[in-house]
Amino acid sequence: MATMVSSAGGLLAMLNESHPMLKFHALSISILSLTISGLRSPPAESLYEDEEFDQRQRQLAALLVSKVFYYLGELNDSLSYALGAGPLFDVSEDSDYVHTLLAKAIDEYASLKSRAGESNDEALVDPRLEAIVERMLDKCIVDGRYQQAMGMAEAITRSDNVHGTLSYCINISHSFVNRREYRREVLRCLVKVYQKLPSPDYLSICQCLMFLDEPEGVASILEKLLRSENKDDALLAFQIAFDLVENEHQAFLLNVRDRLSNPKSQPSESVQPGNNDPDTAQNGNPGASEDVEMTDGSRASTGSLLEMDPNEALYAERLTKIKGILSGETSIQLTLQFLYSHNKSDLLILKTIKQSVEMRNSVCHSATIYANAIMHAGTTVDTFLRENLDWLSRATNWAKFSATAGLGVIHRGHLQQGRSLMAPYLPQSGAGGGGSPYSEGGALYALGLIHANHGEGIKQFLRDSLRSTNVEVIQHGACLGLGLAARTADEDIYDDIKSAGISMGLLMVGTASEKASEMLAYAHETQHEKIIRGLALGIALTVYGREEEADTLIEQMTRDQDPILRYGGMYALALAYQGTANNKAIRQLLHFAVSDVSDDVRRTAVLALGFVLYSEPEQTPRIVSLLSESYNPHVRYGAALAVGISCAGTGLSEAISLLEPLTSDVVDFVRQGALIAMAMVMVQISETSDSRVGTFRRQLEKIILDKHEDTMSKMGAILASGILDAGGRNVTIRLLSKTKHDKVTAVVGLAVFSQFWYWYPLIYFISLSFSPTAFIGLNYDLKVPTFEFLSHAKPSLFEYPRPTTVPTATSTVKLPTAVLSTSAKAKARAKKEAEQKVNAEKSAGTESSSSTGQSSGKGKSTTEKDGDSMQVDSPSEKKVEPEASFEILTNPARVVPAQEKFIKFLEESRYVPVKLAPSGFVLLRDLRPTEPEQAAASAMAVDEEPQPPQAFEYTS
Repeated sequence: MATMVSSAGGLLAMLNESHPMLKFHALSISILSLTISGLRSPPAESLYEDEEFDQRQRQLAALLVSKVFYYLGELNDSLSYALGAGPLFDVSEDSDYVHTLLAKAIDEYASLKSRAGESNDEALVDPRLEAIVERMLDKCIVDGRYQQAMGMAEAITRSDNVHGTLSYCINISHSFVNRREYRREVLRCLVKVYQKLPSPDYLSICQCLMFLDEPEGVASILEKLLRSENKDDALLAFQIAFDLVENEHQAFLLNVRDRLSNPKSQPSESVQPGNNDPDTAQNGNPGASEDVEMTDGSRASTGSLLEMDPNEALYAERLTKIKGILSGETSIQLTLQFLYSHNKSDLLILKTIKQSVEMRNSVCHSATIYANAIMHAGTTVDTFLRENLDWLSRATNWAKFSATAGLGVIHRGHLQQGRSLMAPYLPQSGAGGGGSPYSEGGALYALGLIHANHGEGIKQFLRDSLRSTNVEVIQHGACLGLGLAARTADEDIYDDIKSAGISMGLLMVGTASEKASEMLAYAHETQHEKIIRGLALGIALTVYGREEEADTLIEQMTRDQDPILRYGGMYALALAYQGTANNKAIRQLLHFAVSDVSDDVRRTAVLALGFVLYSEPEQTPRIVSLLSESYNPHVRYGAALAVGISCAGTGLSEAISLLEPLTSDVVDFVRQGALIAMAMVMVQISETSDSRVGTFRRQLEKIILDKHEDTMSKMGAILASGILDAGGRNVTIRLLSKTKHDKVTAVVGLAVFSQFWYWYPLIYFISLSFSPTAFIGLNYDLKVPTFEFLSHAKPSLFEYPRPTTVPTATSTVKLPTAVLSTSAKAKARAKKEAEQKVNAEKSAGTESSSSTGQSSGKGKSTTEKDGDSMQVDSPSEKKVEPEASFEILTNPARVVPAQEKFIKFLEESRYVPVKLAPSGFVLLRDLRPTEPEQAAASAMAVDEEPQPPQAFEYTS
């Protein structure tokens, strides 16, 4: 029978024995709880180092010493001996000791790998440490804990183990991998894994290839799907194209489009769609009714269908459709129709703002025009402007420039008729004849906004307008228009717009070209503050998304003596690391936010945090909470806009709580920033889901109507009113696509919008970040069929805000009696007179009887009135029916971001989505193709003329 050991002394003495079996016996017994007094145990350490001792016994000694050091708090030594314990260190053991040392091992391994990656040297890693990490990974995979395995694989910078939950891996590679090169390596590995699957996930493969900037791969996949005889493959190709378009990477999409091969039997003389020469576009006549369409070539190619075999004819038909999608035309046209038909903007709000704004206050007058443009962005509804032409005509100089440019926001995406809409304001015969240069410059800016990111058909006209004028205002508008419309690294256009810093940046977004160095050198040479500021932002735009590649340029700018260039350095940091939540970038920005001597730089450093953190919006309020209480108003303003940018459209409770006290700050421009930021956070959030939305709307109304309010905060309230109801209450601000790709145009739009501090017309750039909150289901013909689906939530949670009403002077208490019919009153009066007559006769004229009669008459009259008022249905009598717990939506439908998780597709439906997406453009598979399809009823498309009437004869 084994004897219980009550003291560690005997066991420790056994470790000093010469016989190996005695030593092994002492090590085998768990003596840890008994050796607190003699924890530093030289015999055990020496046994581990004794080469004559058996291998397993040495490992047991190492494990014991490791535990001793663990309880002493010396984790480095503990890990060192645990490595020596080999397989005896059991990674599956559920104890604090094992968990702590595993975390330590992974951190150590990740640190070694990271240092090796940064210095481009081979990592010198202890093979025993690598073995422990490998065992941990294998255990996660065996247990089916793929997410933990992925997280470890990303943390330790190992791509050879990334073979588990692939979509999860894509997400965490965007969220947690700080080094751009390694992220690309992970994505390349993922593409290989996807392609080896029995049924490859082409949607995910194409998204990865877009991150890797490999248009050839995407084009080959799309062509393979388009040439398939299966109709479902073609639907999948269309869905991939729509998903890629959502990322707004226009240069990449045009590259994909140009790499799609033409049908084989197509005659050689037909026009190639990808090679449309914009120089041959209509560029001389500004009154031309239409712009050149981007898919003219693809339409021309269908003319020879009769000469093709059926397979090639089918491919040609599908090719035409997919080229329309990739060029952006199809999605823009469908979005335009949706925003036009679902427009719910409230003109009474604008009317109230207009009446409360004093005419001599040009800032608020312009702010009202901005608010109207934002409120109707993309809807093509310019009713407010048409009804208030006299009021509008009072705008002068740059206010006139802004008023004209506002039409570009309202008609954004109206590609076919953009030129004809703006024709009355455009420079005539190229050189600004007759009209005001301010409205002509504004019209060119408007053309850029209409064609933003899709300017193939308009950029030549804008270049000609720029070349043919020496008027600075017109040059301003033409440069901005070119920057917006071109958005591709075109050297010729770049030479045309030299010195227009923002436009140069818009043209070279994300190229990180040597042009940035030229721009920096020019900024040092010139003394003109506005040029330096434009160049500073332009340089920042060129390093968009380049992460560590941009570090040298960022270092140069942030160390510059000129505060304007340091300010540009903050934007360069923000845009290079946009959406990465990179710790290094955050630390740098926080350092400048509290240490720079320039208020401009400090304000921008805090604001820039919003761009770095928009992929993790819940982090931003926590990080800037202390800065929002800073003594410096510029820092508080920056904190407000940082929250507005990163939490835009989320309705995040913490963000609203942080902004609320700033909306009543003592400094006017802080209030302005907080009001704009609050509107950005609350866009598309209903009052039912958060009561603070209603409170905020009433606060805005109060500020606008208050004649004693500061101009700055009143302007902020007016703009906030526009942003809250943006796009006819059908758009939100979204900087990430559903596939977690950053929306380049949206991020750039918000970056330039934040410059309105220096120049108000840049406010219109916020419209670039608007994304429609719509579910638009499409069939094989890219038409919108009738299709119902379920929103499994109370309708009131996501309904449109109720329209405002004109306040009436009548008290609500008197309303029920006010609706009595005249006949009822006449009856009451006749009855009263009859009773008075009878009473008078009975009383024989005595005063007492007479007074009694009168009082009884009065009493009866009151009762009658009460009786009459009872005939009116009072609201309290109506039964309040309980609200439904779900809602059936009809395609196309408004689906706000918070509603997406409640969207369900009906099982018995005729149509099934190709991809289970709760919003956006979704291709639908028809399960009953033989039955006739019913198109969804919609308002008349804004680009179509009504059909002429049938022929008839008129007879008098």
